[in-house]
Amino acid sequence: MTINLDPADLRPIVEAVVSQAIQDLAAVGGDSRLAYPEAEAASLLGIRAHQLRDARLRGEITATKLGGRLGYERSELLAYLARQRQQ
Repeated sequence: MTINLDPADLRPIVEAVVSQAIQDLAAVGGDSRLAYPEAEAASLLGIRAHQLRDARLRGEITATKLGGRLGYERSELLAYLARQRQQ
């Protein structure tokens, strides 16, 4: 079974999902933390932790090492979402 999809048909769906993720992330705006751990950052983006890790390893998003753990800055998460929206 194969599913043929036109990218133009998927674009509105992807934009809606990314827009919702940005709104969810903005709702966390009162949070004063400098960075989020990988699992929480992935949750804010609406993806799984291994997908975020893979994106980091591909150089699509950067993380900062904080006390031996990786943290994703809020600004980096927003920039990543914006880049994903443009694709």
